[in-house]
Amino acid sequence: METLAIRIKIGDREYPMRVKAEDEAKIRHAGKLINEKLRKYKAEFGLDDNQDLLAMVAFDCMVESLETNEVNTEDSEHIRNSLAQINSLLSNAL
Repeated sequence: METLAIRIKIGDREYPMRVKAEDEAKIRHAGKLINEKLRKYKAEFGLDDNQDLLAMVAFDCMVESLETNEVNTEDSEHIRNSLAQINSLLSNAL
């Protein structure tokens, strides 16, 4: 497993990281999304305090994660039900 030493800038700080080569693009993209959210909240609310901005971004990301998990759970249940119906139809056809 090859790891790379990279630096990700979030807000006004750089963070050194060691990441798997195959994860580099995803991690850089995550950093970019965080910085975009920081800029959005700074412009929207006129905040300059990085601690407040980072807290709002963390909160926003957690809400998005919870919503995604909820949708995934609902989708998984729907898929299970559909597969059960298909299985039942196939069993009856045989």
